Amino acid sequence: MVAQVNALFPSAAWRAANAVHLCALTWGRSCPPGNASAIVRRFASSAAASTTSAGVVNSESFTAAEASEPPPAWPGARSGARVLSALVSTPWLGDACGLVDAFRAGELSPAEALEDCIAAIHKSPLNAFSFTDFERARDAAVRADVSRPFGGVPFGVKELEKVAGWPDSRASVVFRDRVAGHDDTSVVRLRSTGALLAAQTTAPEFGLLNCTSSVLHGTTRNPWNQERTPGGSSGGTAAAVAGGLLPIATGSDGGGSIRGPAGFSGLFGLKATYGRIPKGPDGTIEPMTTVLGCVTRSVRDTARYFDACNGFDRRDPLSLPRVEDWEAALGSHDLSGLTAAITVDLGIAQVRDEVAEVVVAAAAQLSRAAGLRMVAVQPTLPPLRGAWSLSNVPPRVVDLDDAYPDRIDELSLELILELRSAQERYTLERAASIELYRRQLNEAMAVLFDQADFVFCSTHPDVAFSAEGPPPSTLPGRDLIHEIGFTRAIMNNAALTAPSNLNGSPAVSIPAGVVDGLPVGLQVLAGHHREQLLLDLALVAEREMPWPLVAPASPHVA
Repeated sequence: MVAQVNALFPSAAWRAANAVHLCALTWGRSCPPGNASAIVRRFASSAAASTTSAGVVNSESFTAAEASEPPPAWPGARSGARVLSALVSTPWLGDACGLVDAFRAGELSPAEALEDCIAAIHKSPLNAFSFTDFERARDAAVRADVSRPFGGVPFGVKELEKVAGWPDSRASVVFRDRVAGHDDTSVVRLRSTGALLAAQTTAPEFGLLNCTSSVLHGTTRNPWNQERTPGGSSGGTAAAVAGGLLPIATGSDGGGSIRGPAGFSGLFGLKATYGRIPKGPDGTIEPMTTVLGCVTRSVRDTARYFDACNGFDRRDPLSLPRVEDWEAALGSHDLSGLTAAITVDLGIAQVRDEVAEVVVAAAAQLSRAAGLRMVAVQPTLPPLRGAWSLSNVPPRVVDLDDAYPDRIDELSLELILELRSAQERYTLERAASIELYRRQLNEAMAVLFDQADFVFCSTHPDVAFSAEGPPPSTLPGRDLIHEIGFTRAIMNNAALTAPSNLNGSPAVSIPAGVVDGLPVGLQVLAGHHREQLLLDLALVAEREMPWPLVAPASPHVA
C-alpha cells in the first residue's frame, strides 16, 4: 500500500449487495470517533503541536516547515498544452478556459476541438455517456462565438439535468423512452455562454448510489484504473473529464455527488451553498440537500461556470441572488490569518491510515502556503444516520409519477428496497427524528464554523472501490461492521460529505495525492456563502500542489 502526496502516479450479486447496504437507511446507531487522530499525531509531532481525540491538529506554528515535509509535485501535471499520441486522436487535455483562449488565438477551431473529442469518445472504454448529440454540436461548432465565456467548448451534461430533445430517463429503465421537452434553467444559462452541448454523462438510477452503474446504461469506469469506480452520482462527468474525453461537464451534489467523483478521479469539485444555482423548471424541493455544479480540471473553470449559472430564478423560490465576478475575483481575497482546523474524520468517520496521511500532509502544505492560522476544534457532529435518506423518498415518488406504485418491480433492487422501506418505516415519528437530527447537525456545524473559517478533512474514507460496487463496509485490515456496527459501517462512505449537504454549506474537493496509484481528495468545508474564499484557497493549492489535468492512465497521455 503506497501513499503519496502529489507524487508519481505510478451483476445480480452486486445488486443484492447494494440492496443489503440500503437496509441501513432506516436505522441509526452511535459509535466513537474514528482512528485518524493517530495519523495527525505522526504529522504534527513537533513540540509546538498537539492533537485532539477527533484527529485535530492544534498548533499556532503549524504554518511552519516543521508541520510536514512539502509533498513532491505530481509528475504528469500539465500546463494545458495538447499532448500528442500516435495511438488515438488527441482531444484537448487542458482546461476549458485554456481551450477558449486557444480558439481566440486561432490555434484551433471549435469544430476541430469537437471532432477530436468525438473521436476519443468513440474509442473510449469508460462508458461515460448515456447519449450523444454530435450532429447538433457540429452545427453549433461552425457558428460558435468564441468571444463568449465558453464559446465553442464541448460540454457534457449530467443525465439528471434536462436538455430539450435529449433522453430524460433518470437512468431508469422505467423512463428509457422519455424525452425532455425543455431545458433546465441551468442548461439555458449554459447555452448562453456559447457552450456546445455534446453529450449526456451517465449517473446511477435517480442518482441514488455513490458509484455509477445502472441496468439501463451499465457500468462507468475510472480512467485512473478501469476496475474502479469514478464515484457517483456524477460519475460519468468525472470519467469524461479525467479521461480526456471532454474538458468540462456538469454535475449535481445531494450527498457528495460532485466532491466524491472529483476526489476519486483527481479533479476539482465545488459543492456550493444551497440554492446558488437554481433548479427547475419543476425542480425538486425536498429534502433541500441537492445543488448543481460541475466537475473540472481547474479552479478557474469552476469559477467561470458559476459566473454563468448562478443567480435567482422565480421557478426556484429557494435560489439565491446572483453573485458577480467569480472568475474575475479569483486570487483577490486575503486568506492570511484566517483560521483553519484539520479534522481528517470530522469526528464521525473511519478513514484509512494511508489516506489520512495524504490528507494531513496536503492540508499542512496548503495552510502554510495560504498563511492560515491553525486552531484546535472538537467537532460535535452527530453521526450520520441512514434514516435521513428516507426524506429523499417522497420526491422520488413524485418523480416516478404514474409509474408508482404499479411499476416498482421494474426499478433497481436498491430503489425497490428504498421505496418498500419507506412504505413500512417512514412514520410521523421517523420524520420527526430526521428533523431533530438535522437541527442537531446544523447547530454542530454552526459551532464548528464559529471556531474555524476552514475545516480540512478527507473527501473519502478510502480510494475508489470496485467499478460495479457495492460501496465497501471495510478498510484494509478492518471490518467496520464488526468495529462500529452495520449502519455506521455502511454510512461511512457518505459520512464525510453528507454533512455539508444537510447543512447547506459549501465545500470543495481538491486533488491531494495518491494511495495505491489512485487519487485522494482533500475536502475543505466553510460556512454559508463563502464559496469564493474556498475557490481562492483552492487556487493556492493549484499553484502550490499542481495536479494532472487528465488521468495519467488515459490513452491520450503520451
